[in-house]
Amino acid sequence: MTAEELINHMIPPLKLSDDAHKAMVWMEELRCNQLPVISEQKFVGLLSEDMILEDNDIEKRVSEFELIGKNSVVRGKSHFYDVLKVASDNHVQTVGVLDEAELYIGAITVQDTITAFAQSAAVQVPGGILVLSIDQMDYSLAQLSRLVEENNAKVLSSSVKMDDHDTSKLKVTLKINRLDLTHIIATLERFGYKLIARFQETNIQEEERSRLDMLLKYLDI
Repeated sequence: MTAEELINHMIPPLKLSDDAHKAMVWMEELRCNQLPVISEQKFVGLLSEDMILEDNDIEKRVSEFELIGKNSVVRGKSHFYDVLKVASDNHVQTVGVLDEAELYIGAITVQDTITAFAQSAAVQVPGGILVLSIDQMDYSLAQLSRLVEENNAKVLSSSVKMDDHDTSKLKVTLKINRLDLTHIIATLERFGYKLIARFQETNIQEEERSRLDMLLKYLDI
């Protein structure tokens, strides 16, 4: 799913000439705490509820605030994972979307992206999750997939994260379309892979919540 498909058309952009009162009214109506700001169809940053409350001046113009998230933008064709990365890197909840001419075409919230993730096959299809510790030089998704497929299963999704305690190692998370992971684990361990954790779902809704909790914790949003 691309960024342009996730644009929340309910979120209007503020102009530099708008005042803080208008921004607060919109935020209250939309139940959000950040709004995009544009100037001549160019994204110039985000105005947050905290900034307005801190200044305590509802007549103050948007142009008078030191806007945040000035680099919080993605292109319309960007994958929704890129939206999460940009939001995480810039510590914001809203990301602007630009067209090929660098003009603003809309905004996406982190919640919009999480909802899209929850609807993806990687979450909806029943299965189990394995977390492995692998030396960086030994990491090969093709090899892992082959070993999983030898047990008549498929890797639905994968994610890779640097090990916080050992930078020479990676933490690799695999979502597999099987509930019983016993034979897959035995195969992986036979080939020298170290298992850190395993999660076998008993209810797809519980699994969905678990995956989203893990994602939010990883992004630290």
